[in-house]
Amino acid sequence: MFRRQALALGALAPFAAQAQTSDWPSQPVRLIVPFAAGGPTDIPARLVADEMGKNLANRIVVENRTGSGIIVGTDIVAKAPKDGLTVLYTTIGHAVVRALFPRVPFDPIADFAPVALVGKVPMVMMVNKDFPARTLPEFIALVRANPGKYDYASSGNGGAVHLATELFLHMAGGLRMNHIAFRGSAPAMPDLLAGRIPMLIDVAAGAIPIIQRGDLRPLAISTTERSALLPDVPTFIEGGVAGYEAYTWHMLMVPSGTPAPIIRAINAAANRALEVEALRNRLTEMTVEVVRGSTPDSAAAFLAQEIAKWEPVIAAAGIKVD
Repeated sequence: MFRRQALALGALAPFAAQAQTSDWPSQPVRLIVPFAAGGPTDIPARLVADEMGKNLANRIVVENRTGSGIIVGTDIVAKAPKDGLTVLYTTIGHAVVRALFPRVPFDPIADFAPVALVGKVPMVMMVNKDFPARTLPEFIALVRANPGKYDYASSGNGGAVHLATELFLHMAGGLRMNHIAFRGSAPAMPDLLAGRIPMLIDVAAGAIPIIQRGDLRPLAISTTERSALLPDVPTFIEGGVAGYEAYTWHMLMVPSGTPAPIIRAINAAANRALEVEALRNRLTEMTVEVVRGSTPDSAAAFLAQEIAKWEPVIAAAGIKVD
């Protein structure tokens, strides 16, 4: 009799699991953003959360949890219950945190389950308008002929802008430039505009308004194809840097071990939201190139590729963040 009861319970287990997850979310969801409120990650996160919440029984509440780069907010999600009620909205920092910081209280792969890739944000290489190189090939030739003579700016040590530039220098044949780190791209602009620093590779959202005013000269965009946002700007590949591609990106994750039906439910809610034209238009205005139809498997594969891509760049450049 006990054996029959056990078999019956085993047969019912899948239906019990479905009952537990079919009504996700049973409570309001915390969307943890490990960046400051009002920034270039927070605003898209809130737009996505608002649209996702329109089709859910409970709302999604965005919480900005900053500190030690992305570590504080990310660690909150790593240690959260595996119930789908705490979700991480993260960026390229997740792929490089292990290589940049000497001590990280979580494993960026083992402790997380990617849910959906929301979008990619391209970067643009700009130079002072009086700089003698007018094209990317001319820039490469000039720097190669004068190793160590020129500086480049970044938005901070170990950030996406810094990494994208180091990748360019490596892939362009081991060019040598001096890194000048600022506390963000905006503080670097006065030096770039004045010609004290000749070059910056910045995210497109910050670059486009300055380029459109004619204050800086764009040399290349970091996607594999030209962007509709800057159709006249060639890619790095067109400029002779074969295979170059760099961007920051936005992704939803949950703690590893979250039941698969919950992960699928969150993924479906995200993809429904990203099919709304008004949301896609808003994100496009913020230079986020929306990824439609992302799956948990494709998001996980993308994350693995990004880690494999950037960790060797960090090691070769000797980049560390204390």
